[in-house]
Amino acid sequence: MGKVYVFDHPLIQHKTALIRQTTTSTKDFRELVKEIAMLMVYESMRDLPLREVEIETPICQTKVNVLEGEDLAIVPILRAGLGMVDGILQLVPNAKVGHIGLYRDPETHEPVEYYCKLPHDIGKRQIFVIDPMLATGGSAVAAIDFVKARGGKNIKFLCLIAAPEGIDILQNAHPDVDIFVAAKDERLNEHAYIVPGLGDAGDRIFGTK
Repeated sequence: MGKVYVFDHPLIQHKTALIRQTTTSTKDFRELVKEIAMLMVYESMRDLPLREVEIETPICQTKVNVLEGEDLAIVPILRAGLGMVDGILQLVPNAKVGHIGLYRDPETHEPVEYYCKLPHDIGKRQIFVIDPMLATGGSAVAAIDFVKARGGKNIKFLCLIAAPEGIDILQNAHPDVDIFVAAKDERLNEHAYIVPGLGDAGDRIFGTK
């Protein structure tokens, strides 16, 4: 079973508290989401493989560790996942970016696909599927289904806020995928929104509500 990592870093906790507030402006919300994503991906990449190389400093020759490869892929779930991309790219600018378009049917709360475009060599890459919210888990499960169907294997899922129900659904559907969350909340309400949550992440990122 994949592991669930809930970050306890003070900066992540503080910035996550700020994005929950109704008084946070669209501009500040967008910046905070980017910053939290950057902090989260920094921690989630601790197991990236290294190799030893020899370099020359201004003083002498020496051996140092560098990333064994930069075969990374970031796959945001549209549209809210786009808000996390720039923060991650600031740390790993050579990563490829795929896109998966899903929306939640307002009646059934089930995910509906409308777009999927991934790097052609997705099978050899460390993949980070990202979405600010993990509520029912339906969108995350479907997105990872699509990635795997196109050859993706080494997958991690990153989100800002998660409900226990969504975590359980995702773990049961994809037990090989580790889940990284900034905050694990109490529950889903009758409208399938996370409580206490932060509202609709996409609307708050793009100022559409």
